[in-house]
Amino acid sequence: MPERRIEASDIRRTIGRMAHEILENNKGAQDLVVVGVLARGYPVARRLAFAMTQIEGVTIPCGCLDIRAYRDDLNQGEPPDDRSEIPFAVSDKKVILVDEVIMTGRTVRAALDALMHYGRPSSVQLAALVDRGGRELPIQPDYVGLRLEVEDDEWIEVQLAEEGGEDCILIRKQEETCIS
Repeated sequence: MPERRIEASDIRRTIGRMAHEILENNKGAQDLVVVGVLARGYPVARRLAFAMTQIEGVTIPCGCLDIRAYRDDLNQGEPPDDRSEIPFAVSDKKVILVDEVIMTGRTVRAALDALMHYGRPSSVQLAALVDRGGRELPIQPDYVGLRLEVEDDEWIEVQLAEEGGEDCILIRKQEETCIS
């Protein structure tokens, strides 16, 4: 099957729609903060926070969360240095936790564990740019940009300008994918 591609304009519209949906469901920006999972969830989180800031006219704080020490699929020995940057309190806030793709739910489970070290939010809502299905854990996003039907041997790669490329989402056979 040839590679399928979702363009930058579709990503831009999707993030705008998600921003409106988040604000509507939370009745505005009061006590709202955004935290993106490193590495690719963070640029999506920044874009969501910026879009919501533009809509509401008040700054929506945004931070990033390093989950490597909480993953159950890495045998690490010594815990890695924590690269999280959350320059605001999360206690009693409505946290929008953002990742670029949700599949099994394991990344989100690790992110929830990591987030709790920064305080006790009043709520945590999950936003994913792409939901490809395939859950192994009972974790579902509250906000989904795109639901993509893919085969088991296909991989979704979100490329963002912040990483030095262009904005696009690629769907390709797994053996074609270069995972960085």
